[in-house]
Amino acid sequence: MAFIGKDGQFSFWQWMKSEHGFKDSQLKPYTFNVGPFLADKKSIQQGYAISEPLSIKAQAGFDPVVQLLADNGFSTYSTTVETRADLIKTKPETVRKFVEASIIGWNNYLYGDNKAANELIAKTNPDSPVASLLGSIELMKKMGIVDSGESLTKGIGAMDEARVKDFYDKMVKAGLYKQGEVDLSKVVTTQFVNKGVGVDVRKKLTGK
Repeated sequence: MAFIGKDGQFSFWQWMKSEHGFKDSQLKPYTFNVGPFLADKKSIQQGYAISEPLSIKAQAGFDPVVQLLADNGFSTYSTTVETRADLIKTKPETVRKFVEASIIGWNNYLYGDNKAANELIAKTNPDSPVASLLGSIELMKKMGIVDSGESLTKGIGAMDEARVKDFYDKMVKAGLYKQGEVDLSKVVTTQFVNKGVGVDVRKKLTGK
């Protein structure tokens, strides 16, 4: 069985069917409770690679096998910064400063002293204790979730328009869109990324 949440059923599950042969007969709803997954040793479930594995380890005492969708061809970008097209047109400096501040912040959080940030996050969200946040950061680094590949030279947040097109083609194949239905030039801009922002911060903090 595959435990997949409602949003996932209408997005990456459609790709899993078209690309890897999964069938709706295998589908079960994921309610963000790992219990059903733990009860069925032949099942799989969706999850954030830096979250559910920690919950499973804490509850069941073992490290689950983690298969990143990205490693299996799901080529979309995740956790993007989104805004209105008119703001980019009328206030590009504001957008640039926000994006670059976010990139620098991520470098400091991943590689620098994140104690104060973690304490504030835990205070704001009691469901994310400091120990859990530290575990998530360790997994982020281990799996290259935030900083890997082209971001190592172009900076965190690096984007490739060819990759955007590749993902769109896969979604067309999965039946979520029709070819030519979306103008990709209006979806993504690389105007504020790929400039190497934050690379110097990482090198200063890590020495590499």
